[in-house]
Amino acid sequence: MENVAKKLPGKKKIYLNGNQNRREELKFAWKVFKEFIKGFRKLYFIGPGITVFGSARFDTENKYYKVAVQFGKEIAKIGFTTITGGGPGIMEAANKGAFEAVGKSVGINIELPHEQHLNPYVNTSVTFTHFFTRKVLLVKYSYAFIIMPGRFGTMDEFFETLTLIQTRTIEQFPIVLFGTEYYQDLLFTIHNMADKGTITKDDLKLVLLTDSVDEAMQHIQKYVDDNYKLVQKRKPSRWLLEK
Repeated sequence: MENVAKKLPGKKKIYLNGNQNRREELKFAWKVFKEFIKGFRKLYFIGPGITVFGSARFDTENKYYKVAVQFGKEIAKIGFTTITGGGPGIMEAANKGAFEAVGKSVGINIELPHEQHLNPYVNTSVTFTHFFTRKVLLVKYSYAFIIMPGRFGTMDEFFETLTLIQTRTIEQFPIVLFGTEYYQDLLFTIHNMADKGTITKDDLKLVLLTDSVDEAMQHIQKYVDDNYKLVQKRKPSRWLLEK
């Protein structure tokens, strides 16, 4: 007999809720598979991208919102696709910059209990049920990552991406941590990790902390120029970076 924890009456169902019977586990696995396939099909032709992470809570007058708009424009200017989580705040700002610069603007949205709406500046979008499937797609098509000030979700995306790069699970793509005032305590903690030996001194080189959009984009451009070339494949809309 299977040991299954049963949900109490009146409790709202959540997506990851412990072990279930075999049929429910199979249904869950199939749902995850379909989410991945939907994402792969929708994003296959977006070309090489740069993902911008950041808070959904900043309004249009916030200084970081304005910087994210500038990042979107600069990303479009060098021929890359701007990828965000598709929501408001920093995500909207980066998409807006790309949209206004007539670049490709992608939003990878998430269904939440307090419904996160898709911002109006994306020309390609896909919505996920699970954070972990969404995060795979936010990383999969990107050659660099810009981390703007944010909350728990941004920290999660930053550290997961950094872990993938540190462990060489993905290429050693550049990570830009933007906002020295906002992130100085976090960077102190990371340096303390190196001092205590839980990471190496070389791991500190995986992140560029800056307050300059130009420095961030030059850092990304140098990595791309040193490691890749832009090539066109079959359809005019499909561009790839090759080593």
